[in-house]
Amino acid sequence: ERMCKLGILEDVFVAAFNGEAFPPIPRWVQWRHVSEGLSHCEICLNLDRRWFADDLKPMLPQHPDCHCMVEPLPYERVMKEAAAECRYSKFDPYLFDPEETYKHKKGDMFKDWGYSIKDSEWLRKEIERQGLEKYIAGQYALGELNKDGQRTNIRVKLPRKDKEGTVSFKTGWMVYPHGVIKLVTPYGGK
Repeated sequence: ERMCKLGILEDVFVAAFNGEAFPPIPRWVQWRHVSEGLSHCEICLNLDRRWFADDLKPMLPQHPDCHCMVEPLPYERVMKEAAAECRYSKFDPYLFDPEETYKHKKGDMFKDWGYSIKDSEWLRKEIERQGLEKYIAGQYALGELNKDGQRTNIRVKLPRKDKEGTVSFKTGWMVYPHGVIKLVTPYGGK
């Protein structure tokens, strides 16, 4: 697990070795819901204690009379404590959908790339690894924000199993407190 968190550090070491400029290290913040009065915004409550790269955080303020704020978060803490979670069921049965329950046909693309339901565990681990690495590096895009929370999109790259080359696509995640992201969908678009 430790290796998956070395992405940006590895980039720094490689740049130093090659005499190149270091890649930028993102500044991180923790969202804090500040209660002022009797009413609470569901969206702001769902952002409380979520971690974001400072330049990739939700809009602040969220609404008139919003008292939320962000606090600086040491990057070392993000590297040490951030985590990605990805349930096996997001691949089997959801992605590959052997019973045709979901009718989304997302598994068809993976099959075209040479993957099958037998690859579900490897896909789960690899997408989880890349998701965490890119989240820590601040390489994500904000998705929909609503009363259920903040979604993010993280681009992953997989080797094709059917021929030479790779495929790249977006995965969908939800941000939870203390730097935890959880996979919502293994395929969120090209």
